[in-house]
Amino acid sequence: MKFLRYYIFPPLYGLVVYFTIRLLTDSASGAKFWERSWQLNLVEIICSMGMGYVEIVIFNWFFKWIDSKWGVELSYKRIYKELRLLFLVNFVLQNITLIPFAALTDDGLQLVDFIEINTIPLLYIIIYYGITRSNKFLRAYIESKLQLESIKNEQLQTELKFLRAQYHPHFLFNALNTIYFQMDENVPEAKKTVEKFSELLRYQLYDQQKKVTLDAEINYLKNFIDLQKIRISEDLHLDFVIDQDLNGEQLYPLLLLPLVENAFKYTGGENIIVIELKRTVNGIDFLVKNTVPAVQLSKTEGSGIGLENLKRRLHLLYPDKYQLNIEMNNQFYTAQLKLTLEE
Repeated sequence: MKFLRYYIFPPLYGLVVYFTIRLLTDSASGAKFWERSWQLNLVEIICSMGMGYVEIVIFNWFFKWIDSKWGVELSYKRIYKELRLLFLVNFVLQNITLIPFAALTDDGLQLVDFIEINTIPLLYIIIYYGITRSNKFLRAYIESKLQLESIKNEQLQTELKFLRAQYHPHFLFNALNTIYFQMDENVPEAKKTVEKFSELLRYQLYDQQKKVTLDAEINYLKNFIDLQKIRISEDLHLDFVIDQDLNGEQLYPLLLLPLVENAFKYTGGENIIVIELKRTVNGIDFLVKNTVPAVQLSKTEGSGIGLENLKRRLHLLYPDKYQLNIEMNNQFYTAQLKLTLEE
């Protein structure tokens, strides 16, 4: 491909320019190309091929020089400046190489010869410019887009890591607080709680940018619920319903936990917590509902760090593929997450 570009195309370009000018000139004067001296034709053809090679080399060097000075950023102003310089370079080259031919052959240099020599090559070089530079600008555009996507992805990964770091202290505070109060009453049970807590921490060591099975997420929720039951009064009424149609779905970890954690944190009144996980046509429907205390919390007080982080993670991991609805009335605080999961 490089051989064709550097050694075959330039002389062919010179021949195309030469024969186009020759055709227009002969058509206007009524002359016949094949009736001219073959030696003269041969000299003109060889010189035109050499001229094509020299011009293409100069134009390619010209393009590289422009890129070194201005970069490869695409703009109308940039193209205008390039074409203006290109016209000037082309005008000088054509008048140096082709004008002597017209002046020393046939009937000498005519006005029509001057016009053709300065317009025909210009049209071809504009075509060459369009093909060469459009390819260059397209590659630069693609590289720029890829670079922007890479930067954007790095920013998202950084933000997700920040949210993860912010979430862990929130979870640790609640769990350690539970163990602290349990140790005053039953040390052996506190040790068991620590073991269960360590299992939860091991799960949280998974990369939160990689998906896990829904079964693993459910097992995590069950361990978390067992841990929370320890600090909740015995009159807690918990209903955890899991759809039997769930079958190996995958999702990013720790997206369901904040809703469950929020329910345990703010349950009151009759201490009822209902957790339902259902399969939908293209994803899952996760519902968490809990009774509220007699003195209700405002929506702002009930949102907390966990839910705010959850909303941000959903926006980053499942853009336009989730619905998170939160409602609170006189009896229940309800949070429902509908998530579209890819196959």
